[in-house]
Amino acid sequence: MLEEIGFVDVKIGPPVDTFKGAGGEDKARLFAVYGYAFLACKPR
Repeated sequence: MLEEIGFVDVKIGPPVDTFKGAGGEDKARLFAVYGYAFLACKPR
C-alpha cells in the first residue's frame, strides 16, 4: 500500500508484542495480533 501512494525503499520491522499487559491481551493472542514498524521514503 505504501508503494501504491509513491513511497520507495519500504522496510517493515519485525513483529512486536504491543498488547503485553493490556486488557485485551488474551484476545490479541487468540488472533495473533502484533504491531509492525514501517520505514519508507518519499521521492523528491
